[in-house]
Amino acid sequence: MELIGEKNSWDLWVEEALRNLESKKMFLPLKPVKLTSSGHQYEDKDEAQTKFDQNEYETFNGIQPWDRLAVQISIPESLFQQLKNAMEHGTGPRGSPVICGYTNYHMALESSLAKLKKKEACLLCNSGYAANVALISAIGSVTTLLSEKEEKTAIFSDQLNHASIIDGLTIAQRVGGVELFVYRHNDMSHLDALLTNCKMKRKVVVTDSLFSMDGDFAPMVELARLRKKHGFLLVLDDAHATFVWGKNGGGVAEEFNCENDVDICVGTLSKAASCLGGFIACSKTWKQLIQIMGRSYLFSTAAPVPLAAASYASVTVASKESWRRIEIRKRMQEFQALTGIPVTSQIVSVIIGDPDKTRRANQELLESGFFIVPILGPPIVPLNTARLRVTLTAVHTTEDVERLGTIISKYLRLQIPTSNTSRL
Repeated sequence: MELIGEKNSWDLWVEEALRNLESKKMFLPLKPVKLTSSGHQYEDKDEAQTKFDQNEYETFNGIQPWDRLAVQISIPESLFQQLKNAMEHGTGPRGSPVICGYTNYHMALESSLAKLKKKEACLLCNSGYAANVALISAIGSVTTLLSEKEEKTAIFSDQLNHASIIDGLTIAQRVGGVELFVYRHNDMSHLDALLTNCKMKRKVVVTDSLFSMDGDFAPMVELARLRKKHGFLLVLDDAHATFVWGKNGGGVAEEFNCENDVDICVGTLSKAASCLGGFIACSKTWKQLIQIMGRSYLFSTAAPVPLAAASYASVTVASKESWRRIEIRKRMQEFQALTGIPVTSQIVSVIIGDPDKTRRANQELLESGFFIVPILGPPIVPLNTARLRVTLTAVHTTEDVERLGTIISKYLRLQIPTSNTSRL
């Protein structure tokens, strides 16, 4: 990526796009609302300082007593004090973030996520799906906003990317600002060849970090190398890895020590954070562009204040309680040792093949207390690759893994290793 001073080419293109938007009176700054116990008031962004402190939350060094039947964990009252304060404001705000839906609670959540992802800024969306659609729509708009409109932006997408990325690309293509190139799943030689043969100067590579159907990682080290070689913008959908991977829960980029090589990171709050919503961690200029040109952001109502407060608490717990990530690694090691099925992440794809057999296995698992989603075929996975999608969590026990392996062995011939050679 060509550097001019301290900025790269994409920084300059986005800045030019923002200037063109401002010249057309289309610039829409966020207007933070600071909520207090006696109501709310509008403030300038610089004055709307968040007063949230992650140190106010009591966190733990290990799992606490809980009742599996009620699915309730014993957590101290102090953890939910901010949530109680947030409940004073009901289910509001009831508008788009650029109108009245952006509060100090949303700002605090964005700041915590930007810090986690080591990015300059963060933009909250209603879901991970909406985040991907907003981001890719905004990327596609860059071409239409620049003076040199004759050249499109080339976007290179992994063959197995999430549906939200594919839908975002479809919208961007319809608008006319991008040309799409699909490379074979995790095939860096194919991607390198496509990039080499592409003569467009604006290039973007977008990929899932952890693929949800097979549980495999994107080759981050190779992607970082290709980024240096070809100068593309690297966009990472870190939905399944945020809070689970990396020393601090920063995700796959942190796990593979290449955070500085990822330009924009998309994530969700509906998986490891156990809340609802999505986010885009990026630079301040990208945030400004997305909030104007990302239609799924601009035309959606902001998340309710209590939900933003709950998500903030989840970020605090997930980033501080590293024991959760350690427990997941233990369950991964145990599952591989017991079944012989290769395990690379917390998502384990147990491919049975036959859909009817997979349904029967799923039914027995449900009756035994395991909620495991059966993936039976198209459009999610190819024909004859029906599978059980197992997700290992921090609250599963060794006994759970043993019972799970026993049931799976009835439907799949397992090749159990004689010794545990796992390197997880």
